[in-house]
Amino acid sequence: MIIYKEEKHRTIIEATEAELNELKNKSINDPWKPNYHIHPEFGLLNDPNGLAYYKGKYRLFHQWYPFGVTHGMKHWAQLESEDLVNWKRVGVALTPTETYESHGAYSGTAIEIDGKLYLYYTGNIKFGKEERSANQCLAIMDEDGKIEKYGNNPLILGVPEGYTGHVRDPKVFKKDNNYYMILGAQRLDETGTFIMYKSIDGLEWTFLGELSFENFDNNFGYMWECPDYINIDGKDVLIFSPQGIEPVENKYHNIFNVVYVIGKFDVENLKFIVESYDEFDAGFDFYAPQSFKGKMNQPLLFAWAGMGEFKAPTDDNLWANCLTFPRELSIKGDKLYQVPAKELELLRDNEVSNSGIANERIEILSDNNCYELDLTIDSLEANKFGIEFLVSEEEKLTLTFNKDNKSVILDRSNMVHQYAEEYGNVRETTIKSFDKVNVKALVDNSIIEIFINNGEKAFTSRIFPLENSKGVEIFTNSEIKYSYSRYSLKKGI
Repeated sequence: MIIYKEEKHRTIIEATEAELNELKNKSINDPWKPNYHIHPEFGLLNDPNGLAYYKGKYRLFHQWYPFGVTHGMKHWAQLESEDLVNWKRVGVALTPTETYESHGAYSGTAIEIDGKLYLYYTGNIKFGKEERSANQCLAIMDEDGKIEKYGNNPLILGVPEGYTGHVRDPKVFKKDNNYYMILGAQRLDETGTFIMYKSIDGLEWTFLGELSFENFDNNFGYMWECPDYINIDGKDVLIFSPQGIEPVENKYHNIFNVVYVIGKFDVENLKFIVESYDEFDAGFDFYAPQSFKGKMNQPLLFAWAGMGEFKAPTDDNLWANCLTFPRELSIKGDKLYQVPAKELELLRDNEVSNSGIANERIEILSDNNCYELDLTIDSLEANKFGIEFLVSEEEKLTLTFNKDNKSVILDRSNMVHQYAEEYGNVRETTIKSFDKVNVKALVDNSIIEIFINNGEKAFTSRIFPLENSKGVEIFTNSEIKYSYSRYSLKKGI
């Protein structure tokens, strides 16, 4: 078959130094660039890949298209850190130069095998605008950080019978002295699923079949992307990104969404017995999360703070998207909880604290849009209260708590610069208790991450405030008791 290519399917090694400098200079002074969230110097960032703590450093890779803000030829960009806070750009880890990855080095995972870090990824191939295939590939990092593609790539050539060319995003894990690979897949009838492979050495792989679910809809959307598996406190957790699912009440209102399921992973019988499941994040911009174990074996996770391919204000300066900051995961009852990683406290500076009782608006000091706010509200007599971020005469972002219907609503309809508004400007979720509410919010120029009641719920959203929109206000319809600490945040990247 003839390989089909467009202009967007060229690699970074085909660019001149002058072209790359022009791209970098175009985006370098954009005021919406984050100070501590991982973002591209230029071009488009999406899925986090190959997350690991290896040889004394956190290793992070992400999907990257250098030449613009479209989803073109995907490379793996690389960063490293000793503390999850101060990140160093290492450069391009994977450039898709081989025929088995002719249209991009797509997403994948990392696992340490025999003292080396194995990086599994999908080699994307297109034969036309619609016809495609996929190969599963390997690159290996040695203890000095040098990365080489495996000499016998691809590990898995093409896709099994019964599936379209949409097979991608390998998640590899070890269980009972064997290695297993989960792949996102699409059946020929255009429904989503996962397929699995098994290996004794991480190199030679045998196809096992399709993973089935008990107590869960096995025909949930038209494609399942970015499978992720982790064991937390003895419970198996599978996190994934099903495409094409319909909204259910206040859930799944983004173009693409993320779901977690908790239960028991019976790998021998290719079955996941689901005990509970939920939408992972209630915000506007959260996709393709990937988990891993940190320095202290704590369960951590990054995600792409983006969604689809919408035009954003940063497009004019030829850069798009960022990652969330690292989150630590835990299970309480039948729910997955997520909070900012403890290490992020290293970013804190210039604490301002206050407390009191109020029945009207309270202003919180803010002189920029890079801060952490930790706020507790005792609702007392109030049945409606909340916080407004990025406040100016022109705009505001509103988080509202309503005790009457147990709802929490994030509303960005009053922001001047709209983003993906065709999918709505309001997101809603519910929480268990409104009597004493804790809100932790981290704001970083063009992204806000909000955690409710110690991680019971989270909202992740991109926002593009005006230069003078820096106010923060607490509001209420009756008496509340409040206390807060606000920290300025140091630059982390």
